[in-house]
Amino acid sequence: MIFTDDTVAALGFMAAVADTVPGASESGDDELATTGQLAGLLDVWGFSGRRDGDGRELDEVRAVRGRLREIWTLERDPMAGAVNAILEEAHAIPRLVRHDELDWHIHAVSQDRPLAERMLVEAAMALVDVIRADGIDRLARCQADDCTGVFVDLSKNASKRYCSTRCGNRMATRAYRARSAD
Repeated sequence: MIFTDDTVAALGFMAAVADTVPGASESGDDELATTGQLAGLLDVWGFSGRRDGDGRELDEVRAVRGRLREIWTLERDPMAGAVNAILEEAHAIPRLVRHDELDWHIHAVSQDRPLAERMLVEAAMALVDVIRADGIDRLARCQADDCTGVFVDLSKNASKRYCSTRCGNRMATRAYRARSAD
């Protein structure tokens, strides 16, 4: 196992949020354009805690999305600086919690804090594990030429190239057609 289960879940959620932009989303549209889309994303990923469900919260989460996309591509040392900044801004105090059907795991801000803050801090806490394990290479960008998606590469040899089967198939089809045309 590369990372703990809660770190893998947080990184997966982070990538899912980051991939709601038009260049990375499955639909090609902004998949974080409405409060309903935000609620659906939170439900799918089981993100717990306070939800206001209003336009302000949506705007804050959209800002977090941009910040997550920026952090995803940083090198190890700059990423550590970005993580420390997030934790300091939120006055994060890690503690073990157990809720819903989840066993003991770490939360660093209260569940009643704003959603965007909790999302950023949860991402930062997961990135702490990535940085400590020197696993930055596991935070990957899709290599499809028409996709800006990001993903967590949990393959044994860190060889995953595409964010989805769809991107992999599309690129394989293009390569096949190019070979066939010759």
